[in-house]
Amino acid sequence: MLFSGIPFLYLFLPLVLILYFIAPTKLKNFVLMLSSVFFYAWGERKYVIMLLLSVLFGYVFGLLIEKTRGKAASRLFLVLSVIQNLGFLCYFKYADFFIENFNAATGLSVPLLGVVLPIGISFYTFQILSYTVDVYRGDVAAQKNFVTLAAYITMFPQLIAGPIVRYSDVALQLGERTHSFEKAAVGIRRFVFGLAKKVLLANRLGEFCDIFRASDEQSVIFYWVYGIAYMLHIYFDFSGYSDMAIGLGKVFGFDFIENFNYPFISKSATEFWRRWHMSLGTWFRDYVYIPMGGNRVSFLRHVFNILTVWMLTGFWHGAEWNFVIWGLYFAIVLMLEKAFLLKLLKNSKVISRIYALVIVLISFLIFNATKLSMAWTDIRSIFGFGGLPLFSHETAVYLRGYGLTLIISAFAATPVAAHCLSKLRGKAAAAVSVCECFVLPAMFIICTAYLVDGSFNPFLYFRF
Repeated sequence: MLFSGIPFLYLFLPLVLILYFIAPTKLKNFVLMLSSVFFYAWGERKYVIMLLLSVLFGYVFGLLIEKTRGKAASRLFLVLSVIQNLGFLCYFKYADFFIENFNAATGLSVPLLGVVLPIGISFYTFQILSYTVDVYRGDVAAQKNFVTLAAYITMFPQLIAGPIVRYSDVALQLGERTHSFEKAAVGIRRFVFGLAKKVLLANRLGEFCDIFRASDEQSVIFYWVYGIAYMLHIYFDFSGYSDMAIGLGKVFGFDFIENFNYPFISKSATEFWRRWHMSLGTWFRDYVYIPMGGNRVSFLRHVFNILTVWMLTGFWHGAEWNFVIWGLYFAIVLMLEKAFLLKLLKNSKVISRIYALVIVLISFLIFNATKLSMAWTDIRSIFGFGGLPLFSHETAVYLRGYGLTLIISAFAATPVAAHCLSKLRGKAAAAVSVCECFVLPAMFIICTAYLVDGSFNPFLYFRF
């Protein structure tokens, strides 16, 4: 079930909100857990038992780790928790990938398992891992109430696409949280803006990218426009979903962490990754990079740590070699920036921003490639080495059709509009509030019209 879908918007969400707010305080977590399990079962009835088993293992291991803290058994239970969680993840996400590569390397024909990837497994696995590790470190107390922990792990606003919410960030809110009309209003506004980003911008940009791939009149300019469109498509698709998750969290009384902070205004790849999918970046930093020694090691070990973390970051995104290359690409770029590029880039804000956008654009060409040969062809073509004309008639046709969407999307990807709205809100708060009463419902109705019309509506991260 997608947030940007009619069943969710007009059936599931209204019913859950009614049940949640009429339920007594002591039962709110139970209602949230039950509705979240139903939400997951809607699209994954086959794997809902596995989700619940993962929650149960997390609950039991958390209690055992805390009970034996300071003893060797505590470390053993942590290791077992890691093995169990990563075992599930590796089997369902990477088993066929490893078999395919084993067959290619040995010439054998081991049959593939044909395993279907459960929705959201990458996200809820990382949440359970962070919980058990934090209990082991003594950063949080183990949750004694199974329903409360299950509500945290399965919470439908962030279950299938993040942000990756750590237990330590919401532990107090799981026990006691504030519900108010003001907070709910902020949440609804955030949700509607996220829905509009997804339906009105991301989906439209996705259509353009599909048209480009099907075109037989590609050109260098067409390639550049495609690269920019795809970059914006991913951003609005994923950040729109994060906005909807954060907004729903506020409606239910939770304050989830931000996941995006205008990444395309970055002046380096280093800054980009401080602004893009922030919950994933900080997770790898705190649970992989720092435990490996971070940068407080020898030069060679530091290089190894960076390469390992970014290879894993790429592999987390999918069981394909292009994702691994994508991660290693960023590892190399980040190391070069740390060595000398950042010093050179700080001399010009304009050049540094252009540099960052080109680096990121190339990375997404790798990210979107179904084969490494496709990535290589795309990169060569965008720089004019693919034997393509500079411009073509078809390029002009689709620029006219999608040009306005691209311009609006590029503007919306900067903080300018939010800054102007904030200034306006400070000077005429009452007028802005009145306008929102008309604008938000109108945006919601327009999004609904697009969805009813059966418009292009995929979600990139749905099966991560």
